[in-house]
Amino acid sequence: MARYDFASDNVAGAMPEALAALNAANDGAASGYGTDHVTARAADLIREALDADAEVRFTASGTAANAVALACLAQPHESVLAHEHAHVCTDETGAPGFFGSGVGLIGLPGPSGRIDGTALTEALAQPDVSYRQPAAALSLTNATEYGTVYSGEALKALIDPVKARGYGVHLDGARLANAVAAGFSLRGIKALGVDILVMGGTKAGSTPTEAMVIFDRTLARRFDARLKHAGQLVSKGRFLSAPWIGMLESGAWSGRAAHANAMAQRLAALMPFPILHPVEANGLFVEMDEPTLERLRQSGWFVYRFLDGSVRFMCSWATTAEMVDELGAALKSIR
Repeated sequence: MARYDFASDNVAGAMPEALAALNAANDGAASGYGTDHVTARAADLIREALDADAEVRFTASGTAANAVALACLAQPHESVLAHEHAHVCTDETGAPGFFGSGVGLIGLPGPSGRIDGTALTEALAQPDVSYRQPAAALSLTNATEYGTVYSGEALKALIDPVKARGYGVHLDGARLANAVAAGFSLRGIKALGVDILVMGGTKAGSTPTEAMVIFDRTLARRFDARLKHAGQLVSKGRFLSAPWIGMLESGAWSGRAAHANAMAQRLAALMPFPILHPVEANGLFVEMDEPTLERLRQSGWFVYRFLDGSVRFMCSWATTAEMVDELGAALKSIR
């Protein structure tokens, strides 16, 4: 039987803090569609963590959260700038265009998942013409798809020229907890100029839940109707929001991400194959040919070949040192 321990950080179960909060929220009756006391408490905790006034909503899907966010920031005849390997460009099956009634995506290059500033400048300088969807927003990812982490200063350098043109900014934080554990500041996100943040819960170790944080309150008008239209305004909303109470009150959201990051460092120290991107969060990307990858799979370990041809190993909140050491031995045996 194949082991999926390192295939992704979404193969692990939910952390005990999230499950305990879910169990607590199950007691008694509560109003529906996100109007309940549990959701109010979770939203307050998120605002406290971000040190920012914002509207907060919860969805069951990161893809839907990202796509709804981009639909808020760009019109159907416009496009969103993003890294060419960003999740919105490569793994969301056209969802931004679907939820945005035709919103386009413009992929930009950059090493290790981080957008190249020169490429962004060139994209922003493109003239508006009738036959091409012009840029209207920027989508950023932290931690990136390659496990690297933007500093606040690096994000600001990308955001400032975008905001100078009056465009919107979305931050995909599916692995934001890992970025925070690596030193990125939650409390500075609003000041950077981000309009909508998707704060990831699922990959951090929750049951399926993502928090949409709307810093620009003008975008929040009729937002519940937008979510209902997208199939993301669930009736028992407290079961999307409750895990956040457990994760944030206990500190487990970032604390367990720090553990996942540490496990990635442990695996990096054991890795007998060339590592192709800096190990800054909870992922490793290594050079491995197809016969070797097949030997690894035959030995019982399943991992993915990633967008740039590397083989990806992801650690999660549930990864143990024993798991890492066992994989390290398996990797050494197939070298």
